[in-house]
Formats: sequence, C-alpha cells, structure tokens
Amino acid sequence: MTDLRACSPGETFSRVSPFVSQFGITRIARQTGLDKIGIPVWCAFNPNSRGIVIANGKGLSDDAARTSAVMEAMERSIASQPFNRVTFASCTELTADGTRHDWLPEFLALNSRIPKRDDLLPWVNGWHLLTGEPVALPVEAVTMDRSRKQGLYWQTSDGLASGNTLEEALLHALLERVERDAMTLWELMKPERRNATRINPEGFRDPTVHSLLAQIEAAELQIALFDISSDIRVPCILCLLAPRSLSGEIRYVELTVGAGAAITPRRAALRAITEAAQSRMTFIAGARDDISPDIYHQAANLIHLEALRLSPGREADQLPVIRASTASEALDQVLAALSTRGLQRLYAVDLSPSWLPVKVVKVVAPELENPEGRRRQRFGLRALMRTLL
Repeated sequence: MTDLRACSPGETFSRVSPFVSQFGITRIARQTGLDKIGIPVWCAFNPNSRGIVIANGKGLSDDAARTSAVMEAMERSIASQPFNRVTFASCTELTADGTRHDWLPEFLALNSRIPKRDDLLPWVNGWHLLTGEPVALPVEAVTMDRSRKQGLYWQTSDGLASGNTLEEALLHALLERVERDAMTLWELMKPERRNATRINPEGFRDPTVHSLLAQIEAAELQIALFDISSDIRVPCILCLLAPRSLSGEIRYVELTVGAGAAITPRRAALRAITEAAQSRMTFIAGARDDISPDIYHQAANLIHLEALRLSPGREADQLPVIRASTASEALDQVLAALSTRGLQRLYAVDLSPSWLPVKVVKVVAPELENPEGRRRQRFGLRALMRTLL
C-alpha cells in the first residue's frame, strides 16, 4: 500500500521523529493487540493539542501504522497553529485590490452569521490547484483550533494531509476530499442503485487483500466492500466490518466503516479495510476525546445494516483506474478528472514550516460534498442532484 509515496514509512518516521516533541507529541503506542484481528493500529498522544488529543494510524506493517499515527498528530498540530502569515481585510477591499479570494460560504458554521462584504476577516494565502494563481481563503475555514469558541466557519480535518513532497501531500489531501464526496453520494443513492455496488472480493486477485480478508474471517467477523466511485472516476471503496451474526440489535460501534480513494481499486480496498479496522480499534480503546459515551448505546446505521445483507453485484475489474507512476502524474490526472466534471473551485494552502522535512497541506474543494457537520449548509449541488437520480 505504497500510494506513490517517495520513501518507505520507516524512512518517513526517521525524518520526522526528531521533531515530534516540538509539536507536543509525548507518546506513541501500539494498539494492535487490543483487538483480535491483528491489523496494525498505532496511536500518538498530544496532551495539549488544540484539536484531538489522540491521533490514530493504520497500515500493513507496524512501521506504516506508527508513521501514519505520528503524521496525523503532526498534521492536526500544525493545522491548529499554522506557520502562515494572516492578513485582515474585507471582501470589498480584496476585490478593489484585485486580490482573488473565495469566502467559502459552504463552510459557514451552523448558527453563524453571514458576513457582510465590508466585514474584516482574517485571510491566509493559498493557490488555485488548476491555474496556480494565488487566492486568499478565510483562515478559520482552513485551520483546526477546537479551543476557540464558536467561530464563523465549520472546521474539519477533511483535506488535511502530509507527504514527503508537496505533490504527495496534495494528492492524498485531494483523494480524501474525493472519498468523502463519494461516501456522501453513495449514502444518498436510491436503494435499488446502491444494492448493485457490493464488490466480489475474489475479483481483486491480490494476495495482500486476501490476507486481510482471511485475518478478518479468522477473527469471526464479516466484511463487505462496496464500489462507491462517483462520476469523477477515481477508484473509491467503502468497507463495512461487523460481527459474523447480525441477529439482535447491532450497535453503531460494532459495525465500523472504512473508506479509501486511490489510483487503483487494489489500493483503495487496502485503505478501506485497514481504516475499518482502525475505526473498530478506536471504539475498543475508547480513549479518543471526540468520542461521546452515548455512541456506545447508539444503534447501527440502517443503510449500512441493509448493505451488509446484499449479495456481490460488481467485480473489482469494473472499477475505474488511474494509471500513474508518480504522485505528480496522479495529482494531474485527479485534477483533470475534477475539472472535466465542472469542478473548478479547487484550492490548497501549505501549512507547514520551512524547516520541517515533510509537507502538510490543506486542500479546500467546496464544490465537493462533505460529511455531516455543524454547518449552515448540509448538502451541496452534487448531493441535491443525486437525490433526483
């Protein structure tokens, strides 16, 4: 599951480990043995974080899972206190100066006011991913400071990613946005269309995928994979992981979800399966500070329960494929796919300090759908069109 990374997870960890204490990370722990599956899951602790204190990571090896957890903790730490110059201006002033900007109304927080054009707002400089032109974006919409009181914008980690190179970070941030868009659209599908998306796992013909499936079977669990790839034609897979028996009331924490977007169906499947295992581990450990105790009494999502009872109706070779040998090539192809679908508001902000040997970026794509959140606007145009199909 290399995902076009410039170096191995172990090498990445060696590069960033001298800096972990500077970002408040005090402990890195292996959680794998808390569950019976055996898929590697690690966590990293940042006690004074302005975001989530415990970051989780998964992978096909301990090196990969450990690096994943550390990088996520660093991403969140940087996103809460980015190394960027902030300017204050109104939309009127930016327009008069000829400064390209987007005030991102799609990300206004629930119950927040709609800013007037003459209101002073804090802005950060980013760039347009299709044209390379500089663009100013609201600071609150691209950062994550959960210590603040109710702000003007909803804040999310979606589109926040790191990489050994800028192109690598941008690719994975963009793939995450494509994945979250695809998940939202899949759940809005009419049942008869959604019913045809379960994938026959035998069709992957990949020893690593089948090894993970065998581990899950040995742990007396069941798994289901679904093709949630959207009209953007980037491979996206949803994974449901649940008890082997679905009799009685199944709780939300017993039916865990993972999703992955990648350049090939195989890589998307590996990401989805390992993420579902990580989600399950998160509930088993019970330590993440954004998990409410009430969630352990909540019933499972009905859409997911119904989907588990479906028979496979799709083969792995029916999923789209992006042919690229480098992160830069893959990034160009994903951007071209988005542009072809008329999605033009695609921005990025480099949040990382110049001295860090990796890159941390935030990709903002307001025309793509978002997961649930405390926003004024739940769905965008793509979701509303999906409900009509």
